[in-house]
Amino acid sequence: MSTATNVTQESDVAGDLIRAFRSKTATIAVIGMGYVGLPMALEFVRAGLMTIGIDIDDRRCKALNDGQSYIADVTDLQLSEMLDSGKFIVTSEMSQLSGADAILICVPTPLSKSKDPDLSAVIGAGEAVSAYLSSGQLIVLESTTYPGTTEEVLLPMLEATGLQQGVDFFLAFSPERVDPGNASYGVANITKLVGGCNAEGTEVAATLYEQICNKVVRVSSPSVAEAAKLLENTFRSINIGLANEMAIMCRHLGIDVWEVIAAASTKPFGFMPHYPGPGIGGHCIPLDPHYLAWKVRLRGYEPRLIGVASQINADMPRHVIDLVTEALNDVGKSVRNSRIVVLGVAYKPNVGDIRESPALDILDLLERRGAVISYCDPFVPEVTAGNTQYRAEPLSAALISSSDCVLVITHHADFDYELVVNKAALIIDTRNATRRFSGSRNIKYL
Repeated sequence: MSTATNVTQESDVAGDLIRAFRSKTATIAVIGMGYVGLPMALEFVRAGLMTIGIDIDDRRCKALNDGQSYIADVTDLQLSEMLDSGKFIVTSEMSQLSGADAILICVPTPLSKSKDPDLSAVIGAGEAVSAYLSSGQLIVLESTTYPGTTEEVLLPMLEATGLQQGVDFFLAFSPERVDPGNASYGVANITKLVGGCNAEGTEVAATLYEQICNKVVRVSSPSVAEAAKLLENTFRSINIGLANEMAIMCRHLGIDVWEVIAAASTKPFGFMPHYPGPGIGGHCIPLDPHYLAWKVRLRGYEPRLIGVASQINADMPRHVIDLVTEALNDVGKSVRNSRIVVLGVAYKPNVGDIRESPALDILDLLERRGAVISYCDPFVPEVTAGNTQYRAEPLSAALISSSDCVLVITHHADFDYELVVNKAALIIDTRNATRRFSGSRNIKYL
């Protein structure tokens, strides 16, 4: 449901932008050619809009101009089609912003070591936009951030140019909702939230996204859209934390947490299953709750539930090490000098993304305990954990047979679990990936 009122009489600037978007005569600039920006640019090109991809990394620009995609959700063929269309150019030159009708900011928003927001990339993009801002442009921030960023950080930077939001240009926030590797949902069929700094800005931004998204929902302000994005991922973080704590409790109770979750899921209302694992990773769930917590602490409130869930999730790699240690002890072995094969180091199935992956902590913890480690991951050819660099090995009967323990961290579809179950002396399965072989005595579950 939209809470923003549709504009009936647009200003000349708003009307010109809306007409340009609908007629496909507008030029769109996307700052940041990563997992958010590149798929977004692809959709604008498909819609027939001239699109400029801008990235400060010259290596990325060269790769894209050479037709080489480094994003799993955009294939080399799709990229080549974009380039061949004549509607897509890639550059590191921020001066290209001056010719754009709409500028979308899709840059990283990581956390500092102290878990505070790091807005350096957003500020850098804002400075670049300010340098080339002209009357008649729409600016949209897509980067996940705390409520207030658009109006408290970006807006003053842009209006310092002497141009006025709502008169000369429009500013809005529209959170990215990308799920890398998800074959069912992409830019076009994920509902798009839009909150402008005024009603006209909301309508202008919504019209832009209606050219590429099946459904656009208008909200009353950028802060509402910023908070909605954080709520989505905080919801997941807290519920995954509950599932992880349930797994620990079930271990103490001597019952199977996966069977418990399956049983609870038979209720047709009031329950939404979330599943335990070795920890949480990726670009959103481990980080976004801290953005929300940081902001409300500034207002004098301590968000307790976020902190507890984050701590439970962060402790899961150590819980996995405890499971490995206990299982090896049961067969008269110690972690030290045991040959352990880790299946999957990416943070989620069927992608090569290792950002915040719990596998990195698990590899480091095993290394410190003297384990002899190998790993298999068809999407990650090499990885560094702690001070050690590892190279992936192919999953083979010989590798599994020679191991003391196989540790399933990421449930990639390509793994031959039947081979693993038949050849492994011991399996610690943190993802319930081998459930169909649950009669085997050599499998221990999270």
